[in-house]
This record gives sequence, C-alpha cells and structure tokens, in this order.
Amino acid sequence: MQNTGNSLAESALRKRGGNGNGNGSSKCLGSVANMEEYVQPDWWRRIFNSLYIKTDADLVDDSQITSTEIGFFTSILDLSPEDRVLDLCCGQGRHSLEMARRGFMNVEGLDRSHYLIRKARQDARKIGLTTRFREGDARKLPYPSDTFDVVMILGNSFGFFETVQEDLKVLSEVFRVLKPWGRVLMDVADGEYLKANFDPRSWEWIDKDLFVCRERSLSLDGQRIISREVVTHIKKGVIADHFYAERLYTPGSLEELLKTVGFTDFALHGSYSPDSRRNQDLGMMKRRIILTAVVKKEWTPKKRSKKAIRNVAVVTGDPRKIDILKPQNVFDDDDFYTLDQMKGALRELSDYRFYYLDNHDTLLNEMRNLKGKADFVMNLCDEGFCNNARYELHVPALLEVLGIPYSGAGPQCLGICYDKSLTRGLAKEMDIPVPEAWLVKPEDTSSEIAFGFPAIVKPNFGDSSFGITQKSIANNAEDLVNAITDIREKFGYDKPVLVEEFLTGKDLTVGIIGNPPDSYMVLPIIEEDYSALPPNLPRICGYEAKWDPSSPYARLQSIPANLPEETEKFLIAASLRLFERLECRDYARLDWRLNAEGIPKLLEVNPNPGWCWDGHLVKMAKLIGMSYKETLGAILHAAEQRLGLQPL
Repeated sequence: MQNTGNSLAESALRKRGGNGNGNGSSKCLGSVANMEEYVQPDWWRRIFNSLYIKTDADLVDDSQITSTEIGFFTSILDLSPEDRVLDLCCGQGRHSLEMARRGFMNVEGLDRSHYLIRKARQDARKIGLTTRFREGDARKLPYPSDTFDVVMILGNSFGFFETVQEDLKVLSEVFRVLKPWGRVLMDVADGEYLKANFDPRSWEWIDKDLFVCRERSLSLDGQRIISREVVTHIKKGVIADHFYAERLYTPGSLEELLKTVGFTDFALHGSYSPDSRRNQDLGMMKRRIILTAVVKKEWTPKKRSKKAIRNVAVVTGDPRKIDILKPQNVFDDDDFYTLDQMKGALRELSDYRFYYLDNHDTLLNEMRNLKGKADFVMNLCDEGFCNNARYELHVPALLEVLGIPYSGAGPQCLGICYDKSLTRGLAKEMDIPVPEAWLVKPEDTSSEIAFGFPAIVKPNFGDSSFGITQKSIANNAEDLVNAITDIREKFGYDKPVLVEEFLTGKDLTVGIIGNPPDSYMVLPIIEEDYSALPPNLPRICGYEAKWDPSSPYARLQSIPANLPEETEKFLIAASLRLFERLECRDYARLDWRLNAEGIPKLLEVNPNPGWCWDGHLVKMAKLIGMSYKETLGAILHAAEQRLGLQPL
C-alpha cells in the first residue's frame, strides 16, 4: 500500500491529463473538501457492480478466503446439512455457493444488487448447484415468518443505510423470518478499531490497466466512515468516482441494537482479519467483529384455509413449576427449545389447529372449557401433573372424568408401567424373559442378592433414567451398598429400589406407532453405540447421557440394530404382545437388553414415551424416512383412528 500527501482525485486527474471526461469516461469531481456532502442516501444501489468485483477481488473473489470464512462460521454455528440458512446481503453468492459445495442443502441468498444476483445464479449453474438467489431489500424480506434456522450477514454487509433506524428494520426482519431458537451470525467491521486505524489515503494497482485511489474520513458525528473511490484506467482515464458511507459498530452497540429487536444469548467470537494475497488496502474489511444471537419467541400462527380442520388441544408439562427429574429442577433452555421444536413441527400439519395448555394451576378449568371446542387432546404431558412423574396418570384420568377423548395411554397403563417391578411380574406371567431382580424396600437393612454380580441398581418408580448413573453398577457387595445409598442420598429417593442382574449384551429399543392388531407400524429397532465411551465406564444409557452434556455419556449415539433374524422376530412379537396386554395406545417404546448369550430380556415399557425432536422414537422413525412432523402426525392419526374420528 502506498499513501500520498496530495488529494487522490488530483493525482488521478494528473495521470489522465484532463478533467475526468476523456474518452467518454466517468466524470471526476476533483478535490473535495467535505466528502460526506457527496454521499447519496442510497449509494449502495449503484456501487455493487462488475467494477466492485474487480476492485475488491482480493477479498470477495478469493476462493481460499471464502472457504476459510465458511469453515470458521459453520463451526461457530454447528450447522446440520438440513438447516435452512439465509445468506443475507449475499453479494455474488460466494458464501452460499461454498456452503452448497459442502453439502448444506437449504441455503439461499438475497441481495439488492441486480448485477450480483445475476452473477450468483450464473455461477451456480456453471458448477451445477441449485442454490436459490433472490433480489430484494434487507429491510423488507420476501419470506414468511419463522422460515430460517440461521441468518448470516457476512462480509461486512451491515451498516450501509443512512440511519440506525433503517439498520433496526433489517434486524427486525431477520428476527421475523428466523424460527424460534433461530440464530443470527453477524460479520461486521470493528468500528472501534477502524475509527482509530483507518487509512485516510491509499492507492493500489488492481491489474496491469486499473488502479484505484481511496480517501477516507470520519463523518461529522463520528459514527460513520466516509469513503471515496476513484478508479482509473491507464488508457480510458477515470472510469468511476463514487462516495459511500458505512456505520461503525462496536460489540456493545451491536448487542444493544439486537436487544432492542428482541434477540438474546449474545456471544462474541473474537475478531477476524482476512489473509489477502494482494496484501493491499483492506479498508472496512481489515478487522471484523463476529457476533451471534438467538431468537426466543412464539411461533407465528399460520393462516389456515377454509377447508375442514381438526381442533386439538396439546397438554404439556408446566414450565413454571419445579421438576425434580431435571438437573436444576427447572425447565431450562433445552426444554424450551424442545417445546418450540414440537410446536414448529405441529404447525406444519395443515389439517389441524393446535391450542397449548401448560398451566397446571388452571388446567382443570381449561379442560372443562374444551368441551365443544376441541376434537380431542394430544396428551404430551410426560412430566406428569404439576411435573410430578408419579402423577402422569392424573392427566388422562381427568380427561376421562370430563369425557374428553385424548391420545396416548390411559391411567391404568401409565400406573402399571411406572412400577418397574409390577411390569416385570406381568411380563414373567406372559413367559417373556426379564432380568433376575430383587426389590429393596426403604426399611430393608440387608443387601444380599440371590444372583451373581454385576448388578444394576435403579429406582423402582420413575422415568427419564432418574437415579441411574455410572455408580449404579455394582460389581460386589460394597458397590451394591454404595449404589443404594447414592440413590437414597443424592437423588432423595425414598421408595423401593430395584436391584437387577446387569445384562452386558446389546442395549435395544423397539418403537411402535399405532394400535395393534388392527393398524400399526413397528419402527426399526435401534441399539445404543457405546464405542465412544472410555473402557472404564459401564455401558449404560442413564441419567448422565440424557441430562449432562459435559459427560462422556453425552456422546452416545443410537444406531440401527444388527440382530439375528430370530432375535428380531422375537423382540417384535413380544413387544406387540406387551403393547396389547398393558393396553398401551397410539405409541409406545419398549427397552430390551441381551444377556451375554444373546438372549433378549425386557427392561421396561414406556407408554407415552418421549416425543421430543431428538428422542429415541423420532430417531427410529427417521430411519424409514419419517420427519419429526410426520412422526407426530402419525401419532395423531393413530389416535384419530382409534377414537373413530373421520379422516379429514
């Protein structure tokens, strides 16, 4: 980079030997005392053209820089290939196309420049990508509310408008088009750094024929950098003389702007500087702030067509109340995210209108008011009434007293399956194998067992793997006493404890949606993959796997089960028998484990199992191509068919 002490415009004119109009080229204004006076409010409408690609090619047309940036940004966002991503103010689509090359299937770009969008489409066609590009204004996005999982504003494409209010309009639109729990990533010039370190004058050769001269100054209010760019061709003279302004933001001022719109959970990911091969004037791209924020909002109600729809009330746990099964005894961000994922999936079922009931203090009165308003209730309250797991049966019991139809199991089924020992006894009566076991009552003082070690110690009553940790495996009598004491003291559990033989074979899950014997589907059987665990940890999927993201158990994955045909047939047949005998309804999950000889034994039956987007039932459904929305829809259809409701 070379700086001069003279006006860059005068330097350019001297190189041309004229007044800026030779050969029909652009008019040059010459020396300008106050550049801010020449900045048009909509300067961004004219500047982003083929000349911009040339003058900024060292940054915006460098595939290595783009690849490095996308690697950095996608690692921050931890994106999945299915996430829907908007590259806002995408320019010629360099980031969108790089993401498409990497397998991200739902990326699209929007920009105001007709030239750049046309170029993006041409580039996409050349390399055989179907990435969608649209021309549009960032202050009024042409997308429905709740469309994207992520919006990225990259390459210092924020702060071009004349007022902060217009920048707020952009962020308000980003907030609107993001789904609940969607995220924005902003890559913005570091205003504090640039205010102190911008280059007042510079010039550089673009190629053998073109050079560009730049002048910069602070605006009168000190909030924007005013830039002038004079582009000169050695034969044609000055071919461009334009002015532009970019607002200077700091991490703090950006956070305040985002907070005004409604964003939360701000995270600063350091600063970023590109590695330009030309190593010349990087301008506003010299150092940038990388910031992310999260949208926490309700789903926007969808407009429904006038055709017949079904009204369904959805009952869930109460996020206002304590829940002793959760690590902090309260609903946290993961729980609220799970609820919003469920609402978003149900929202896509166009034949339904859903109402959500989660206030258990008023639940009985709200249930009474459902008469004549709701066709039935979708009971997703697996936390139990007032978030007491032992009261899970109370919700369907209330619905039955009120004469309101509902999805899922009835009170008797839920009550029996909540008692693991009772379920074991019923299975043994049906000649379905179960592990050897012994029930330890609170008043019992002896810890002897009638079978060999290893053993597993678990609460007889409970779900969500409550009380089951790596300390639950006992390899000797001392371990057994410690495991029982741990459940009593650490988890405050004062009910009977079940001591079972610990099975060392494959850990399996069978999922059923529907109502056998008439209409049902058995989902692909899955097994827990324990290969990522350190060898010293017991092979169990317990409380730590579900609730402690810092635990090695959090890395567990479910994979399709590889079983002998005879074993698979037995598991399916026995699961269907148990489903009918226990009077499960609409959906259920049954957990099994093989012993060392490969014989399957029943661990427990889960009527109304976890319905969350990343739960075992949804994982099994995904193996046959069912989306989360389709899985919830299948449960609804099973309930409708059982209740005798006419299909829509």
